[in-house]
Amino acid sequence: MKKIQFADQKQEFNKRPTKISRRSLSRSISQSSTDSYSSAASYTDSSDDETSPRDKQQKNSKGNADFCIKNIKQADFGRREIEIAEQEMPALMALRKRAQGEKPLAGAKIVGCTHITAQTAVLMETLSALGAQCRWAACNIYSTQNEVAAALAEGGFSVFAWKGESEDDFWWCIDRCVNVEGWQPNMILDDGGDLTHWIYKKYPNMFKKIKGIVEESVTGVHRLYQLSKAGKLCVPAMNVNDSVTKQKFDNLYCCRESILDGLKRTTDVMFGGKQVVVCGYGEVGKGCSAALKAMGSIVYVTEIDPICALQACMDGFRLVKLNEVIRQVDIVITCTGNKNVVVREYMDRMKNGCIVCNMGHSNTEIDVASLRTPELTWERVRSQVDHVIWPDGKRIVLLAEGRLLNLSCSTVPTFVLSITATTQALALIELYNAPEGRYKQDVYLLPKKMDGCHFSLHDLSSFPLLFSFSFQTFSSRSQTKINK
Repeated sequence: MKKIQFADQKQEFNKRPTKISRRSLSRSISQSSTDSYSSAASYTDSSDDETSPRDKQQKNSKGNADFCIKNIKQADFGRREIEIAEQEMPALMALRKRAQGEKPLAGAKIVGCTHITAQTAVLMETLSALGAQCRWAACNIYSTQNEVAAALAEGGFSVFAWKGESEDDFWWCIDRCVNVEGWQPNMILDDGGDLTHWIYKKYPNMFKKIKGIVEESVTGVHRLYQLSKAGKLCVPAMNVNDSVTKQKFDNLYCCRESILDGLKRTTDVMFGGKQVVVCGYGEVGKGCSAALKAMGSIVYVTEIDPICALQACMDGFRLVKLNEVIRQVDIVITCTGNKNVVVREYMDRMKNGCIVCNMGHSNTEIDVASLRTPELTWERVRSQVDHVIWPDGKRIVLLAEGRLLNLSCSTVPTFVLSITATTQALALIELYNAPEGRYKQDVYLLPKKMDGCHFSLHDLSSFPLLFSFSFQTFSSRSQTKINK
């Protein structure tokens, strides 16, 4: 299996293009597009403003201008979405209520790079209630909910993100979070490793004051292990992606529901009778495969791990090599977190109208760069949906330009994200408060007792098994175990 490498093009930050080219970086593939890259769940479709947020001067109602978003006037809409999300995030709200008196993150300066959604907003406001200062950028150029970013900016958070950023905008936003006079982060919350990579490349001296990194995604975890193996990891890092709660709940149940939502919103496709190949049978692949099978699709699975491959067989799926079915399938879904899973050779052989999308974190699973050649024509159909047309008239339907389908094109179940967000908050608390010497410059899994701690914070009265122990009990037990 190929290792995921740092992208060379990420060094191009300083080559800042003009106002026109900044916009065209993310839009040049579509000659017919006039949309604003917003999902059906976002209020941003109504915006006709083509001015880059970087060229705007905006202030919130208190006169603060330390943010860069699409439109501060959308803050009221975003606040309503955050209030809805709070109702479906009981663990995070319970943690906020229980711990805000103790302020376990007092003095913490957290710089974050995640999807900026209503659920993330609840996490950020919880971290703030626990004593932390936060600065935030988006880990995906398409997943930001502009109205939520506006609500956060109105609430005093330094947020630098909007839906439809160019690649240059993406790195500019991260740099604005990190490079600010009079403020230096001491904790990192990352999703994909881009923030960690940027600090490591541009501001390595910052790691002298950073106490730890919390990483959520498989891509980011790979990058952390690469740094650790090379002896270049400067601080302890917590691998949240491989925690039981993240794998068994977020990766599985979240994707089981959101894969259908993303495909329906973008293509209106009927699943019954369709032939689908799911590349990868980890927890994400399991969720996608189960959902599509339940809807009547004929599901094939590709998998290189022998244990996951056997699980796919025992779950009733036909295990295949991609080149065996690529000519006949109607939908191709990548779920591996690896790179170049679906390359140009496979796309050349796909049938007319085949839908191609990615449910892994990284945008490298589908070799989209190989499709940007003179002989192929790109045609924008709607937001996040492109036809890529071959000279003979054959076309494939590419969703979100190969980026994460569910957060780019739809939404995700809030309750499941409550579990993940609480795990992230607990990991930040653990790393920030850990005595010197407990964690070395390596990648760690969240202690198992703490991994399951937040289930006592959920209302599980409708479940046959109740978790009776408290958050404090979990914390003390996990610390005792670590000291031993």
